[in-house]
Amino acid sequence: MSLAQHQNGWAIIASFLVAMILTLMPLPDGAEWFRPEWVAMVLIYWCMALPERVNIGVAWIMGLFLDVARGALLGQYALALTLVAFLTIHLHRRVRNFPLWQQSLAVLVLVALEQLLVLWVKGIIGQSPNSWLYWAPSLTSMLLWPWMFLILRDLRRHFRVT
Repeated sequence: MSLAQHQNGWAIIASFLVAMILTLMPLPDGAEWFRPEWVAMVLIYWCMALPERVNIGVAWIMGLFLDVARGALLGQYALALTLVAFLTIHLHRRVRNFPLWQQSLAVLVLVALEQLLVLWVKGIIGQSPNSWLYWAPSLTSMLLWPWMFLILRDLRRHFRVT
């Protein structure tokens, strides 16, 4: 498929923008630990649906945006999201044929891997968290995946994103 045949890329950009807003939106202190990894979930969806359009380069750029937005060490989220995108693209033919509950488990593993890489970098620079609640976003991302998948699939179909 040539680049001229791609349509409605603005819907992909808009979904990443909404994910970034949801990531940066303030939450009450107790709920902050349970914030899903919105950008990672959107990245996983688009890498499964359109791996020729949303790829490792997009993951790297979104990771750099997350690094800057969260005030993290430059490259830590970029590295983590790049690995998530690579694995998703590598396994997209299998994972997108799974039922939603199995896709949710795959999202759990991918988001936990992202968090593990971020934890590793934080540990190297001496900022590791002191709570098991660090892993809560993996669980909330897994629980929200079916709705995220359905919303983004409907968006893709409605606007005929190819």
